[in-house]
Amino acid sequence: MSILTISAILLAILFLMLGLGLWVAFSLMGVGIAAMTMGTSSPLGTVMATTIWGNSNSWALAALPLFIWMGEILFRSRLSEDMFTGLAPWMERLPGRLLHVNIFGSGIFAAVSGSSAATAATIGKLSIPELKRRGYPERMMIGTLAGSATLGLLIPPSIILIVYGAATEQSIARLFIAGILPGLLLVALFVGYVVIWGLLNKDKLPTETGEGLSFAEKLRRSRRLIPIVLLIAGVIGSIYAGIASPTDAAAVGVALALLLSWLSGSLDRQSFTEGLMSATMTSCMIAFILAGAAFLTVAMGFTGIPSLLAEWIGGLNLSPYALLAALTVFFIVMGCFLDGISVVVLTTSVIMPMVEKAGIDTMWFGIFVVIVVEMSQITPPVGFNLFVLQALTGRNILTVARAALPFFLLMLVALALVVVFPGIATYLPNHM
Repeated sequence: MSILTISAILLAILFLMLGLGLWVAFSLMGVGIAAMTMGTSSPLGTVMATTIWGNSNSWALAALPLFIWMGEILFRSRLSEDMFTGLAPWMERLPGRLLHVNIFGSGIFAAVSGSSAATAATIGKLSIPELKRRGYPERMMIGTLAGSATLGLLIPPSIILIVYGAATEQSIARLFIAGILPGLLLVALFVGYVVIWGLLNKDKLPTETGEGLSFAEKLRRSRRLIPIVLLIAGVIGSIYAGIASPTDAAAVGVALALLLSWLSGSLDRQSFTEGLMSATMTSCMIAFILAGAAFLTVAMGFTGIPSLLAEWIGGLNLSPYALLAALTVFFIVMGCFLDGISVVVLTTSVIMPMVEKAGIDTMWFGIFVVIVVEMSQITPPVGFNLFVLQALTGRNILTVARAALPFFLLMLVALALVVVFPGIATYLPNHM
């Protein structure tokens, strides 16, 4: 049986399993079993057992459940309740006013949750009723939330960057550092768009004049955000400074998050148990997907498909830009049907040989992938952020998608800037 025939059969099996609603991890393992059966005579059981066990026993992955738990603890604290109180006074003079709270609030929560859907749900629960009560246009409310919630995938500690680092054997600390400037770039683009929109559409904004608070009063209202900002700075700063590994910093972050939650009076037996169980379930899901992807990667290696595809792509003599353009379309289409983590672990075994053969920096490529996956989070039919916002607003998915379209285009601009100026992603990790 030819490699082309095997590839077509494996692709059909994958889409069949996913279409039937089978768990992503089981689908990956199923395709791996089929690949081993058709493409090699190596002992299936031995390879499967050793691969899954070996890749599950990874110290780098220990940071994953800890960062998830830290986000769950703070998700159940009073952070969201204090978001408007802390941020709104600083936004009153900016064109677009409180719409910026969605952007900056999402940026802050992204830095403690690492999850796009959790960011959309947390900030949306607070901001949508408040902005609606004040008379802000619904389309901009939804759009700013949809776009800025995706920052949870890029601003460290990003769960998907940990997954990418584990799947491709990249330094998670360097990936975290690489994500900070692209994350700030996206924040700047979102803020710039809202400022321009606010200047051009003053008649669509509510007529509130702002409270004209003094600097001291603004600081007083923001005092409950200060511990969270210090927590973020401490956790991420210790990684950047080389004082702690991501796993060590995550453990300290959990301890500090528990302390902050206790001091704020929101830590009790119920919130502790719910946070721990939610973090456990999410971590197990991701670990299970990674185990399935690891086996599929090894199985594909036995068949020789990735190297042959890399040679085929190389034979097309595509420039790196042309390859990245094709991969952008590929990842966006994949993201329409799978969540971001599944897209990353599903494609690395096939994509990475092509990327390496084209001479593309694999650390930079991780940031590229995350931005594209961010874009897929607000594309129908399976943009997770769209579903979250649909549930919060009661609007249909197309209305939510239309509101998110300008921010999708802004992410496309950010992606183009990172491609044309790769130093945006590589400067900090290469100079720290």
